[in-house]
Amino acid sequence: MTSLRRATAVLSALTVVVGSSACDPSPSGPRSTGSGPDRPNVVFVLTDDLSMNLVPFMPHVQALARKGTSFTNYTVTDSLCCPSRSSIFTGRYPHNTGIFTNGGKDGGFTTFKERGEEKSTFATSLQQAGYRTAMMGKYLNEYLPKDKYVPPGWTEWDVAGNAYGQYNYDLLENDRIEHYGKAPEDYLTTVVGGKASAFITDAVAAESPFLIEVATFTPHGPFTPAPVDKDKFPGLTAPRGPAFDKLPTNPPAYLAGRQPLTAQEQKTIDMNFRKRAQAVQSVDRMIGSIQDTLEKTGAADDTVIVFSSDNGFHMGEYRMTPGKQTAFDTDVNVPLIVAGPGVGAGKTVTAPVENVDLRPTFEDQAGTTTPSEVDGRSLTPLLRTGSGAGWRTTSLIEHHGPNTDRNDPDRPGKNGGNPATYEAIRTETYTYVEYADGTKEYYNRAADPDMLDSVAGTLSPDTRTKLASVVRALSSCQGQAQCRTAAGGH
Repeated sequence: MTSLRRATAVLSALTVVVGSSACDPSPSGPRSTGSGPDRPNVVFVLTDDLSMNLVPFMPHVQALARKGTSFTNYTVTDSLCCPSRSSIFTGRYPHNTGIFTNGGKDGGFTTFKERGEEKSTFATSLQQAGYRTAMMGKYLNEYLPKDKYVPPGWTEWDVAGNAYGQYNYDLLENDRIEHYGKAPEDYLTTVVGGKASAFITDAVAAESPFLIEVATFTPHGPFTPAPVDKDKFPGLTAPRGPAFDKLPTNPPAYLAGRQPLTAQEQKTIDMNFRKRAQAVQSVDRMIGSIQDTLEKTGAADDTVIVFSSDNGFHMGEYRMTPGKQTAFDTDVNVPLIVAGPGVGAGKTVTAPVENVDLRPTFEDQAGTTTPSEVDGRSLTPLLRTGSGAGWRTTSLIEHHGPNTDRNDPDRPGKNGGNPATYEAIRTETYTYVEYADGTKEYYNRAADPDMLDSVAGTLSPDTRTKLASVVRALSSCQGQAQCRTAAGGH
């Protein structure tokens, strides 16, 4: 029996053995066509490090959720910027893109380009299908506007390099570099929001379907809010949930021995959380401005809007100072909200979906074919019905670590959590992690939603074998057919 066939049997057995629920939708093949109006436009707003606990501070995003469908079990393939964005662009897992980090031989823009990953993305597909396409804001780590490089697939390109501070940055505007300074109107989220509205207006005037990705650097550190927002939420502190300043039982090596957060660490966490809440106000306003533009141009009823983040962010949970890169839900389970024609209103989908599913979804909406090497599946059936029957049961997470690159803006700070290489699987009800050194974690999230009790040591030998088989099959699958089988899809 091959590993993929064995994984199918394993996933079925695990539904009973460890409590995984096998719910999800009718299959969507790679050649299905989009729902709603003919060839709807797509507006994709991708934020940077935006965690679930920031959505309550974003009224336009909450309104979008009421109009559309929210995915509560949306998982990123790696809780790190470049690997996650690479999976979004290509629809492929890190073991297939070769992008596991933000730089070096196994990550970053340079490796992504050298491996030829830019030749087949949702941008190239939709441009070939006659769409005007625009990329605005953040592309991939290590990208530099000074090189004046524009990847294939993009009609319009307005992209910055290291612009985390929101001011004093260069933007490559197609073939011209423009410098933005310290004035309030130079705030990067404001700039890309304005460019997005202008692009939409021009595309509608040209009677062309369009896809636009607006990728903000917000709310990535240093958590710089727009001037109008810098005094908002006085006294706001970071959430003190059950996992705050608490170690899980049987913690992994990078957490074991971690002492309680100091008073200064907690004070800094509170200050940074308040700044993050302030910073996302600019993103929320931008979404409202884009929606106003869609209404004014008459394109609102023909446009699908997608809101998400490249990864989450922990702030005090499990005694970690602010950071990401772990397999905890704080880092890998992020918002995904979709609204527009053919999308169920006010619905919530619990089926396990991943960032590799965005590319085939965009292609499906545009009525164009998804290449067979893409690992993800179109979300269109779930958007249409809200049902998860027949969908995958398991998502894959892959990570290379620890991160020791001093040039990486995502290098963890002191006590920020810096796990070694691991592979993990996540279902609706549990998370299982295998580290390169053989350490394992298992969290029954149905009974332990805060992931505070790792019970890997209590699992039966048969269950451990089955879990390991699923990890092997998913972390080696290639293409939609194999990965669908490995993930328990039908």
